Amino acid sequence: MELTILMPCLNEAATLSTCIRKARQFLTSQNIVGEVLIADNGSQDGSQEIAANNGARVISVPVRGYGAALTAGIKQAKGRFVIMGDCDDGYDFSDLGGFVAALRQGAQLVMGNRFAGGIRPGAMPILNRYLGNPILSFLGRLFFRSAVRDFHCGLRGFDRAAVLKLGLKTTGMEFASEMVVKASLAGLRICEVPTILWPDGRARAPHLRPWRDGWRHLRFLLLFCPRWLFFYPGAVFLLIGLLGMSLLSSGPVSLPTLGFGVHSLLYMMVAIVLGVQLLILAGITHWSSVWFGFRTKTKWLDHWPSWLGLEVGGLSAFLIFMSGLVWSGSLFGTWRALHFGPLDPVQMMRQVIPAVTLMMVGGQLAMATFFVTALDFYKPSPAADTP
Repeated sequence: MELTILMPCLNEAATLSTCIRKARQFLTSQNIVGEVLIADNGSQDGSQEIAANNGARVISVPVRGYGAALTAGIKQAKGRFVIMGDCDDGYDFSDLGGFVAALRQGAQLVMGNRFAGGIRPGAMPILNRYLGNPILSFLGRLFFRSAVRDFHCGLRGFDRAAVLKLGLKTTGMEFASEMVVKASLAGLRICEVPTILWPDGRARAPHLRPWRDGWRHLRFLLLFCPRWLFFYPGAVFLLIGLLGMSLLSSGPVSLPTLGFGVHSLLYMMVAIVLGVQLLILAGITHWSSVWFGFRTKTKWLDHWPSWLGLEVGGLSAFLIFMSGLVWSGSLFGTWRALHFGPLDPVQMMRQVIPAVTLMMVGGQLAMATFFVTALDFYKPSPAADTP
C-alpha cells in the first residue's frame, strides 16, 4: 500500500463523512492504492460508525490528546506514505496531489503552508493568524535552523518509516512542533506545499485552545533548544558580570546620571553565578538529549576530549574554589584591622565579593562535574535500546 490518509477524530460527526468521501475520491481519481484511517480518541457522537459506514478503517486510541491519536495512527498505518489532517473540513482532502508528488520525489516530510496557499475569511482566528502562528514559526526557524514557514499546519505528509524513527512522544497539540523539530534535527528532507485553509464545518467550539496550546508549543521549542533557553542568556549574564566586576573591583564608576559602587558589585557577583549556572544547564541538557536519543550528536561533542572527565573537571573546580578561599584567608589581617582599627569597610568588600564569587563558581563546577559523570554512568547503552 502506498498511502494512508490519517485523520485524528474526537466528536467530528458533522464533518467526518465529507472528509472521508473527499479522501477516497482522491485515492480513486489518482489510482493510488491506499486507505483512509481514522484514529478515534473517544468520540461519543457516533463518529466511529460514520467512519466505518463511509469505508474508512477505524482504530480506537484510549489515551486522550491530538498527539496521542496521531502517534497511534502512524504506528498502525499500512501505507508507505502518510498524509495527516484534521477532519473538520478545513482542509480539502481531494486536493493532495502536491503532497504525493513531493513524497514520490524523495521528500521525507511535506508540510502544508497555509500562508502561501491562502487562508479564507473566518478560517483562522485573528490572534492565531497574525500573532501566534507567525511568532512560533519564526522561533522554530531561529532555534532549529529550519526553513519551514508554517510550523503548525495540520495538513502534512511524510515517509512513515522515517517519522517512526524520530521517536515522537508528546500527546498534546505540541505534537505538531515536535514532528518538525525532530525532523529538522535528524536532517530529514523537508519541503512545503501551498495549502488552502477553509472555514471548518463544526457546529461546536474547536479543540484548540490558543493560549494554552500556544504555551505548550513555546515550552516545547524552548526545552528542546538549550542554546536559547540556557546558553545565550547564561553567556550574557556571565559577560556582564565579569565586565562589571573588573570595572568595580578597583573603585566606584560614575556616569552622568548614575553611580555604581560596592552594591552594584554584589549584583555583578549574582550575574556571574547565574551565568555559570545557566551555561552548566545548557551543557547538561544538550548532553542528556544526545544520550537519550532526542537529538543527534553534534561535531563539538564528538571532538570533546576524553580526558576532560571527572578528575580534570573536579581538579579545575577545586583550584577555582581554593583560589577564592586563599584570597579570603589573605584578608584575615584586614578583617582584624576592620574591628580593631580604622579601615574603610567598602574597600574591604571590593576584595571579599570577588573572592566569594570564586568560591561559589568553584562549588558549582564541582557539583556539575559529578552530576554529568553520574549521568554518563547511568545513560542507556545501545544494546539495551528497543527497536
